[in-house]
Amino acid sequence: MKWTDRRRRMRAILEGKSCIYPASVFDPLSARMAEEIGFEAGMYAGSVASLTVLGAPDLILLTLTEFAEQALRINRACNLPVLADADHGYGNALNVMRTVEELETAGISALTIEDTLLPRPFSEKKVMPIPIEEGVGKMKAAVAARSDMDLVILARTGAITMTGLDDTLARIRAYEKTGVDGIFLSGIRTRDEIRAVHATTKLPILFGALVPEIDDKEFLAAHGVRFALQGHAPVMAAVEAVHATMSALRHGTQPKDLKGIASDERMKALSGDATYRDAIQRFLS
Repeated sequence: MKWTDRRRRMRAILEGKSCIYPASVFDPLSARMAEEIGFEAGMYAGSVASLTVLGAPDLILLTLTEFAEQALRINRACNLPVLADADHGYGNALNVMRTVEELETAGISALTIEDTLLPRPFSEKKVMPIPIEEGVGKMKAAVAARSDMDLVILARTGAITMTGLDDTLARIRAYEKTGVDGIFLSGIRTRDEIRAVHATTKLPILFGALVPEIDDKEFLAAHGVRFALQGHAPVMAAVEAVHATMSALRHGTQPKDLKGIASDERMKALSGDATYRDAIQRFLS
């Protein structure tokens, strides 16, 4: 498939003046729903992938192959630009190169590589960032590995919650020089931190989950933020809905009396029923 158009739309978002809230997507149907509803982009997170592919918590248990396979399923099903959280690139700088190659092939429009020491080493009490020099090597490797120049490469750091604001700003300055297309930050909590980040880099800024103090699209947009996540409520809502439906059936509710069930029309639309029926008429009749 051709991925160029969606990657260029992702770049247009980052090069624009507005801040968008992407849809958290986790499978083909959720991606199609996000596109149908009108989201400009989707976010495919490592934590959500671990949950939906393995039924496991976000402890770097998912492999690159498993992550990339699900990414391809998502991208085949929609025309939505999707940003993938590629964690630490599944290893060192060479692994990062392989990660970029696989996710580029899978149709991802943008991906983040973070500078956290993952998985957590033996005896470490909390996750810590890798040295800046190693982080620079990873970002350079990511940029070098892409073959499609429209693919967006983002340097990600959560150092602000581990080593503080000054170290975070130093990392941003170092990563900006590697040729990455933007900076993805997790752990930002105050407007002063946003102002400091904006004063440090000219690159587009992307944020992880927003706390109430900074959940202001106009303020974010004015300070270079182009992409801000709102958590991963869709997958949690799906879990709750499935659990409630199964529980109701188990305890005697008749299928006809269930609440919150998608209509046949919605299911046909999401599954592309009309397209397949057209193909049946053209090729099997």
